[in-house]
Amino acid sequence: MTLHKRSTSLTAALLGSAVLLSATFSVRAASDANPYGLIDPGHLRVASLGDAKPYTFTDKNGNFTGFDVEFFKNVAHRIGIDKVDFVGQDFSAILPAVANGQYDAGVAAIGITPAREKTVDFSTGYLAGYLTVLTRSDSGVKNVETLAHKRLGVIQGTLQESYALQHFKQTDLVRFPDNNAAVSALNNGTLDAMFLDYEAAKDYASRFKLTTAANIPSFDAPAGVAIAKNKPAFKAALDKAIKDAMQDGTWKQLYQKWFPGSPMPEQYLPHHP
Repeated sequence: MTLHKRSTSLTAALLGSAVLLSATFSVRAASDANPYGLIDPGHLRVASLGDAKPYTFTDKNGNFTGFDVEFFKNVAHRIGIDKVDFVGQDFSAILPAVANGQYDAGVAAIGITPAREKTVDFSTGYLAGYLTVLTRSDSGVKNVETLAHKRLGVIQGTLQESYALQHFKQTDLVRFPDNNAAVSALNNGTLDAMFLDYEAAKDYASRFKLTTAANIPSFDAPAGVAIAKNKPAFKAALDKAIKDAMQDGTWKQLYQKWFPGSPMPEQYLPHHP
């Protein structure tokens, strides 16, 4: 009886060890098959914007395109992933959705700031530019100084909102979910001006006969790819791919395509010893 009990105990222990060993191998295999911790291995789900031309926007067929889209697809290919799906969000919803695992990445010319780095991690920077005050010719806004006591539209959660809060203290800020809503308000007279990205401002200015009141450099918060915290392998792979794309001229080619005539940051161009 005692021997039987011991045999049974030994068998149970061995079975337990086998199950544990099996589970360990199972976890390791899943990890090896999905080194970047993606929602689906080999597939990137990306939160983005559908109206931020020329960075990320949808074309007439509803497909995402723009500098960020083409550049990120190239970067994804370099880390072995060709299945990349972009989904439009309000800008303020992108980082929370990436942080809680709804998306693998956020790609929408998202400036890297200390406040945002509390929520997500970022790849190395891949884009820097200017912030623009856009207005109508009859608004009375001629420069930053004349923004005082004017209604200025900003997109919630953007660098422009943060900058305006810090520097335009006498200005009445009006928040919008996206650029199109703010431009509509500017055109119908609800706003006196709006604060947005330089490249997007160029597009809206030509489409709606709007004027630029100020261009403000923003090289201290370059755009990066947002990813969830604690994914070191994913970040390292993105960083290497981004730097490789800069070094072989891919970044320069795409920048010239999407930002013709705009100044090019020297740090993103190929450097040959």
